Amino acid sequence: MADFEPAYLSSLQSGLLLRRSRQARRMLAKCTLCPRKCRVNRLDGELGVCKTAWQAMVSSYDAHFGEEAPLVGQRGSGTVFFTHCNLLCLFCQNYDISHEGWGRPVDDKELAAIFLELQQQGCHNINFVTPSHVVPQILAAVKIAAQNGLKIPLVYNSGGYDRVSTLRLLEGVVDIYMPDFKFWGAQISDDACQAADYSEVARRAIKEMHRQVGDLVMDEHDLACRGVLLRHLVLPNGLAGTRDIMRFVAREISPHTYVNIMAQYRPCGRATDLKGLARAVSSQEYRAAVQSARNEGLTRLDQPRRVFMFR
Repeated sequence: MADFEPAYLSSLQSGLLLRRSRQARRMLAKCTLCPRKCRVNRLDGELGVCKTAWQAMVSSYDAHFGEEAPLVGQRGSGTVFFTHCNLLCLFCQNYDISHEGWGRPVDDKELAAIFLELQQQGCHNINFVTPSHVVPQILAAVKIAAQNGLKIPLVYNSGGYDRVSTLRLLEGVVDIYMPDFKFWGAQISDDACQAADYSEVARRAIKEMHRQVGDLVMDEHDLACRGVLLRHLVLPNGLAGTRDIMRFVAREISPHTYVNIMAQYRPCGRATDLKGLARAVSSQEYRAAVQSARNEGLTRLDQPRRVFMFR
């Protein structure tokens, strides 16, 4: 796909990117960007669940080689780790970033400069890690970066707890959606992140993501250009509801969905507060999860890698 052009470039030329950026910024005055609907005035410095005001916070950024093969290629995925989170799983493997707020504030120009620096390093894409609460800041920064030569795909790497109305602001901007589908059951969702509606929200969000970009498409170098790449972290004792999630994906998203079934769960953060999550996933549990995906008709399964990105 040598002629591939990131979606945001045409949106920049048409003025759509500017309009979306302004619309998203206005939403910060009474924030309902995510399903938490805190309704705080982030432009005035008020903080909701995500503890983020008008500036995004970044904990780190670099070429990352632990992502899925279609993102990593030879030169890595340009990951930008945003501080804080709208979901806040108690077992988060980046607990210091999501819960404890490790990072620094950046304005739109600084964020745009980060994107351009990662492109200059040779990264194949810009990978927004935990972006749900900073969509306005991302849109503003993408506009600046695109005006200054950004031309690689954008990856929206979220926990799956996204509002459809916010995702629609990203249509014509994001090329690759990489959501988690973490839990099927309401009880584990409530216990782990006080989001009993997680499964319902994630189903709507992933349908919207797929509507926008479709199944994952790769170029002649097997690098992702556009589409949905779904992640699912296997939890011990079957707590994630893997089989139900795989059935939903195969039947209501697409049997051609590219899925990464991840085995790296380990007790982090406050995982020991939750019954059944105090141990790692066994190899038998992981194999059973992969088999459940195959049994449901999913065939585009990511191959396990030696290095993982822990969220």
